[in-house]
Amino acid sequence: MKRFERLEQIRRMDPVADALEIYRLSVAFEFPWDYTRALELALYRTYAVPSIGRLLAQTAELTERTQKRYDDTALLLDAVVEHGFTADEGRTAIRRINQMHRNYDISDDDMRYVLCTFVVVPRRWIDTYGWRRLSRHEVVATTEYYRTLGRHMGIPDIPETYEGFEALLDAYEEAHFDWDVQARRVSDATLDLMASWYPRPLAPLLRTATLALLDEPLLRAFHYEPPSQATSSLVRRAVRTRGRLVRLLPPRRTPHFARQNWEIKGYPNGYRLADLGTRPVPGTGGCPVRHLDTSAADGLE
Repeated sequence: MKRFERLEQIRRMDPVADALEIYRLSVAFEFPWDYTRALELALYRTYAVPSIGRLLAQTAELTERTQKRYDDTALLLDAVVEHGFTADEGRTAIRRINQMHRNYDISDDDMRYVLCTFVVVPRRWIDTYGWRRLSRHEVVATTEYYRTLGRHMGIPDIPETYEGFEALLDAYEEAHFDWDVQARRVSDATLDLMASWYPRPLAPLLRTATLALLDEPLLRAFHYEPPSQATSSLVRRAVRTRGRLVRLLPPRRTPHFARQNWEIKGYPNGYRLADLGTRPVPGTGGCPVRHLDTSAADGLE
C-alpha cells in the first residue's frame, strides 16, 4: 500500500453514508497518535469553562482518580469508534456514558460545547501537526459521526456542519472561559497525570512542553505563566517535525485503537465496558438528573 492510497479510498466513499467507516480509517489508521493527543486536548479545554471544571472537581474523579477517569473516558469513546453505534459494544458504551451524565445537572449548552471540541480540536491539531491535513471527506465524516453520537446522547440543537461546530466552539469559549480555582485543580491533576507516564525527572520539562502547546486564552483562563516564545516555538516545531517524519513512513496496515495505547494503565487484566465509568453515591457530588431526550438515548436499550 502506498502512503496516500487510504486517502484515495476515503475520497471514493460517501462522507455522510460512510461517516463511521471514514472516521474509523482516519482515527485508527491515518492519525492514531494525533487523535489521541487531540482528544486529550479537547477534553482538557472544557475544564476552562467554570461550570464544567467545577463539576469535575466536585466529583473528585479527575483529582483523586485521574488515571481511572482518563482510561474510562478513552475506552468508552473508542469502543463506539471501533464497533459502531449498533453493535453491542457500541451500545453498551453509549449507555454507560448516558448513565453517568444523567447523575449530574449538566446544561445542554455545556454538553453541546463538549461535543464541539471533539469535532473541532482534532481537525485543528491535525492540520497543524499531522503528516497531512484532513481531507474535506474526513471533515464531513467526522462532523456526521459526532452528530450521530450527540443524538444518541440526547443533545439538542446540534450544529449541522463543521463550520457550525467551529463557530459555536469559538463563541462559547470567548463567552465562558474564565478563572476558577476548582477548575485549576482539575487542570493541575491532568498535567500531573500526563507527566506521570514518563520518568520522574522529566516531569518539569514535560509540563512546560505541554503548556507550550496551549493557546493564550486557555493559559489565561487557568492563570498559567506562558512559556517563553523560544520554548513554545521549539516545542511546536518538534511536534511538526514528527508529523513530517511520519509522512515518510509506510502506511499503517493494522488498526490502532485507544485500548492499545500505553497510556491506558488501569486494566492490565482486561475490562468490561459495562463496568467502566463513574457511579456517583448520593451526597458525594451527584446532582439532580439533567434533562435528556430519552427517545434518542434510550433507543439503545
